[in-house]
Amino acid sequence: MRIAIVGGHGKVALHLHPILAAAGHTPLALVRSESYRAELESLGAEVGILDIENQDADGFAAAFAGCDAVVFAAGGGADGNKERKRTVDLEGATKSIAGAKAAGIKRFVQVSAISVDEPVPADTGEVWKAYVEAKRDADIALRDSDLEWTILRPGGLTDEPGTGRVKLAPKLDRHTIPRADVAAVIAAVIDDDATVGKQWELVSGDASIDEAIAAVL
Repeated sequence: MRIAIVGGHGKVALHLHPILAAAGHTPLALVRSESYRAELESLGAEVGILDIENQDADGFAAAFAGCDAVVFAAGGGADGNKERKRTVDLEGATKSIAGAKAAGIKRFVQVSAISVDEPVPADTGEVWKAYVEAKRDADIALRDSDLEWTILRPGGLTDEPGTGRVKLAPKLDRHTIPRADVAAVIAAVIDDDATVGKQWELVSGDASIDEAIAAVL
């Protein structure tokens, strides 16, 4: 498959590109700057330009042309900017959903975050509250679409080396997981039809990725 990766220079995506390429797929890293091209091509990705915040759904559809699937792995980051949680984490996702529909793409995998359906405590900071609400609403929009979706909700992301050992379930206690393992799970579900219509939380665990997926199907 040719797979569009929205947020193609994000930390999860940088792990994902070589995994997809090794599996025989063609990752298309969608990024806002040409300056990332050499790095991304060295990881086995093609490169496309997409300004998540400033392009509309038609621009997303054009960027997705020729692709068979979309992975939404973008995030506004821990920059303290409340507005970017809406423009990147929410509107980036909803424009990706609309763009996928317009481009005739059905398969869509979204990276969300653990526990975003739970009410936020009253003393939650406004930036974190905006992030949780953006991820929650993006997931609602995807579930309400007619796309062939899978939603992955990882726990706290770390830059530790991947272990290949994870836990998946509709609801899990908060824990951490290396970004490399999140990428490996995305690659495992992207062409597995049995994972369509599934939403799982994801943390480090004791099972191999294949075993963890099999246990929740």
